[in-house]
Formats: sequence, C-alpha cells, structure tokens
Amino acid sequence: MKQSKVDVLLGLQWGDEGKGKVVDVLTPKYDVVARFQGGPNAGHTLEFEGKKYVLKSIPSGIFQGDKVNIIGNGMVLDATLFKAEAKALEEAGVNLKDRLFISKKAHLILPTHRLLDSALEGAKGTGKVGTTGRGIGPTYTDKVARTGLRVGDLLCPDFEQKYRDARDAHERMLNSLNYDYDLFQAELAWREGIEYMKGFKIIDSEHYINNVLREGKTILCEGAQGTMLDIDFGSYPFVTSSNTVCAGACTGLGIAPCRIGRVFGIMKAYCTRVGGGPFPTELFDADGQMMSDRGHEFGAVTGRRRRCGWVDLVALKYAIQLNGVTDLILMKSDVLDTFSIIKACVEYVMPDGTHTSEFPFNCEGAVPVYEELPGWKTKLDGLHSENEFPEEFNNYISFLEEYLETPVSLISVGPDRNQTIVREK
Repeated sequence: MKQSKVDVLLGLQWGDEGKGKVVDVLTPKYDVVARFQGGPNAGHTLEFEGKKYVLKSIPSGIFQGDKVNIIGNGMVLDATLFKAEAKALEEAGVNLKDRLFISKKAHLILPTHRLLDSALEGAKGTGKVGTTGRGIGPTYTDKVARTGLRVGDLLCPDFEQKYRDARDAHERMLNSLNYDYDLFQAELAWREGIEYMKGFKIIDSEHYINNVLREGKTILCEGAQGTMLDIDFGSYPFVTSSNTVCAGACTGLGIAPCRIGRVFGIMKAYCTRVGGGPFPTELFDADGQMMSDRGHEFGAVTGRRRRCGWVDLVALKYAIQLNGVTDLILMKSDVLDTFSIIKACVEYVMPDGTHTSEFPFNCEGAVPVYEELPGWKTKLDGLHSENEFPEEFNNYISFLEEYLETPVSLISVGPDRNQTIVREK
C-alpha cells in the first residue's frame, strides 16, 4: 500500500487566526488529528450548535466522530489544566479516553515552571515579552537544558525522585529571585492531574503516526500560535518558545520532511497581535477600535485585548515562503464588512529610509506602505457560496492571491463551523 502524506495546518500571522475552527471543519477528511507544538498558551475557539468551546492542549479534531487525536512530542502539557479541560469536554458529552492519545515524549509543565514564568517575566521590567504565564518558556528551557520531565517519566519507578530534583532546582532559582510563593495547593492539584492523565493512552507517538501513514490513512497536523511567533523566524525576542512553522510538525511529531503534503496557511483579512513586540500595521484610531469590537478581539486564554491593524502582506509572503503554503484560508473577512476602504501593506519604509518588500531582521520602527482597495460594504456572514460574493470582495481575494502567489481555498464568513465556504477550483 502506498504510504500517505500528512497535511499541515498553521497560522501565518501572530496567532489567533482561527485555526481551531478550520481544524474542526477539515477533520472529517482525516483519520487522525495531531498537535505538534505549544501548550496551554494556545486557545483554539470552536463554535457550533449554539455552543462555544476553547481548547488549549487538546487537538481541535476531538469533536468530530471517532477520529483519533494526538498530543505530540513537541508539546508541553500542564496536568492541572489538562484535567480541567478534559473534564469539561467529558461533561459536555465528548468521549475522550478512547480517542485522545498522549506522546510519551511530550514535556511536563511543573507547578514550579509556572512560578518561574511569573518571576522571570516580572524581573524583566520594561522589557517584558508578554508571556501568558502558563510556564511554557521555562518548560522548553528545561527541555533544551536536558533537565525536563516527560509524560513517559510518569510510568517510570524513579519518577518521584526526578520530580523532586527538578522542583528543588526551580525553588533555588525562585529564592535567588526573591520571589514569594506558596507551592502547596498548586502541587496538590497538579498531582491530581497527573493521576487523571495516567488514565489516557500514553504512546510512542512517532511510531503510531508513521504506522498510520504506512496503512494509507490520513493525518492533519495542527499548529498553535502563528508563524510570526516562531522561536527562530518570528519577531524575536517577542516570540513563543517553540517552532510554529511547518518544519515544527516534523520535529514535533516524528515525521520525515518528504511525508508533508498540503500546507494550509490561515490568515485573517486584517491582523492582530497579543502582548509586546513590533507590529508595523497596528492601528490606534477608530478603524483599529472597530476591528477589535466587530472581531471580538480578546485572547481566548489570557482575555487580553488584541492589538489590531491592516493586513501585512510583507509578513504574510515571508510566512508563506517559510512554510511552503499550498492553500490559503481567509478568516474573519466579515469583520471588514463596514469599511469603505480596505488597506493592505505591500512594503516597509525602514528607519534608515530604505524600502523593502522582504521581511527584515528587525521590523521595529518599520512604516507600512499601503495599497488601497474599495470595501464591499456588504454583510458576508449570511452568504453560502462564492457565487454570492460582492465584486469588491472577489477583487480583494484576487489581489491577495496575486500578491501572495498562493490560492485562497477556503473562506470563513463567521464563527460557526457552517459559516465556511470552500472555493471551487
């Protein structure tokens, strides 16, 4: 039997593009959905049948039939938050135990990791990155330092000693930072989460995934955050702690590069960002406020208001190049329904006066140069096919496809899974 390829779905901007909804929509075509990086700093929002769900660590394919969902080795997992998330789904009638598998090689977020996250961010003063405070950075730091604990360690007889060694090392760091903390309750809840987690199938996920491919079955790899938050290629240091690009699916799941098939890149019709860091197209006027209000732009995990701005095609073209995107998915176009003029950044003017259409080493201080297009001034959220699109919206899509040299295959015109339009080729 011919070995299958995996398809990858990821964000092309600074996160919050709508990945959860799209995974949910695409899942019926796949046998397995697998998350490959990040942790509970992600917030993938899904809406259907009048209900709203926010997934943080559990893959977004969990609501669709009997599909297998995998928490991959590239992820970091907080047992306390995982238990709360999983219990909420179980109470909503979602069958998890038979369909959710956890990689032995995924790293564990310890209670002291969360304390370190807060302590280290506080020590940065005005240079804060804007961390979610979920312990993600310190956990990945321990992973690289080769001192981390993994889910598979839970099954080892010396787990308690490994845990005490890690906890004690963290407490020495916290004390050196003069950070006041109380570990007792957090540790108690975490241990309860660990026992709950042991009730799931803990697997050698790299073997499972490659065996699935050999059987000719299909896999959708789900990314978290966005390309511009990648630890190597994002707007460093205002980035996350993992590889959010397509290559992260290979290292985060144990997949060879030649096994990558289609790459779905998700973008908003405008742009948002949470936390610190450069944002060339950010708006501080009524247009930015309108995007925020109409788009309900608040972080699904942190609750923080997202910064809003016009779409940045310089950054998007860079993201498409890095990921080898084959299909663009356009989200939240309906948020721009009321705008008379739609703007798109096509190059930057750098602080030294030079112009560039290539994303630079540092985009701090870059001034956007805009192309302006007429708005469609039509409500999109009630449309059901591309044949109903107003001419101005079709022109906007064509403009994006031409500049980004990538086809737009799917368009979302509202938050519900049914408000999704597949474009005919």
